[in-house]
Amino acid sequence: MIRAIARKEWVELSRDGRFRTAGMLVGLLAVVGLAMGALHVRESRAEREAGARLTRQHWLEQGEKNPHSAAHYGVWAFKPESVLAAFDRGVEPYLGVAVYLEAHKRNLTQHRPATDATAVARFGELTGAGVLQLLLPLLIILLTYSAFTAEREQGTLRLLLSTGVRRHQLVLGKALGVGLALAALLVPLVVVGLGLVVGLGGGLDVSWGDLLGRLSVLSLGYGLYLAGFVFLGLAVSAWARTSRGALVVLLAVWMLNALLVPRLAADAARTWAPVPTAQDFARRLAEDYEKGLSGHDPADARQVALERETLARYGVDSVEALPVNFRGIALQAGEEYSSKVAAVRFGELRERYASQERLHRAFAPLSPMLALRQVSASLARTDLSAHLRFTEQAEDYRQALVKRMNDDVAFRSKHGDASYKADASLWRQVPELRLEVERLTDALSSQVPGLLLLGLWLSWTTAFALRAGARLSAL
Repeated sequence: MIRAIARKEWVELSRDGRFRTAGMLVGLLAVVGLAMGALHVRESRAEREAGARLTRQHWLEQGEKNPHSAAHYGVWAFKPESVLAAFDRGVEPYLGVAVYLEAHKRNLTQHRPATDATAVARFGELTGAGVLQLLLPLLIILLTYSAFTAEREQGTLRLLLSTGVRRHQLVLGKALGVGLALAALLVPLVVVGLGLVVGLGGGLDVSWGDLLGRLSVLSLGYGLYLAGFVFLGLAVSAWARTSRGALVVLLAVWMLNALLVPRLAADAARTWAPVPTAQDFARRLAEDYEKGLSGHDPADARQVALERETLARYGVDSVEALPVNFRGIALQAGEEYSSKVAAVRFGELRERYASQERLHRAFAPLSPMLALRQVSASLARTDLSAHLRFTEQAEDYRQALVKRMNDDVAFRSKHGDASYKADASLWRQVPELRLEVERLTDALSSQVPGLLLLGLWLSWTTAFALRAGARLSAL
């Protein structure tokens, strides 16, 4: 019986001009969004790879100079662009794409794409993820709001119930029919989208196994989200007395899910877990280095203590008698302390961001789109976690580079020798920056709460639909 009802529903929907028109429009927008995203990824990759080659060339060809001056000369680190950023850009537009690595300072990432966007971009970018999260639920509402009310208004519901069909079979059959209609739209869209992402995006940055695994989990997340709207639409249609009333209720739910609750979550995050401005953060770093993290350990006192400790270690009574260059030792000690300060303050900043994510997740029961956004961006490697992973790896590289330069000053020059210079043989000892990509298992472990919330969303809407269907009447 469920199959028969689903077949009937599928035939009616396939002949419905509203579904064909709206489905083609949603599909076209999704394809355009994916194509634009893939072209953006290819262009962004080319720019970042060119920047990486150029900064490496400048580092190797900087000529003879003091190694510490070379550490100040520094290099740029460019964040890699994920191929799935063509589908979901996540928070990428609001975060920097490159960070300058130099001595004594841990810099913030720079060149945020959002700062160069036009005023139109404030309304949001057209992406495949945006179409599925925002527009496809509207299409589902169009397909389901009159599923039962129209039959009641036309008098066919009485005839249908008189055949002895069970009400839960009627609900499940209509849900399956709507699901088939959506599958007819989404399956070709996924195939075309994958071709666009891989073809126009400039190739894969992960293995096919990793990509297919991410796509499978993405399909699961979006499937739970969209199926929840199917059952919600059927539940409201069974509960409402008129098609107009069902449509008003469903549109109100869509607005809460897509507009109101996400805005409330963002405002709550800014209010309860505020993030300092870049200027305030940089000023705090400078103050902590000069005065010490405790506020009573100034840089001058640390320098005196280091000199006393170094003289005692080598058993001499002056820096001139040291077998090493004390300047290099002092530079490295200062570097390690500044890195310690940065680790503390950046750790606090990271905790603020984590608090904001937890606040967003707290609002997710009121808006399943919030849970889906985090899952989708994480699997696309365009979330905050992927950004922080890049900055941590870049910082480790910066510390290793500066230490190599300071050690060269300390152990290959004499104290007071201001003319000491290194050449390209030292620059070549610094390897290129190689970034490790987050594994799929790491992304999954962090997004279990979001997937569970989406599962609860589908469970609740299914139970609501079955309960509303059980009370369905022809009057």
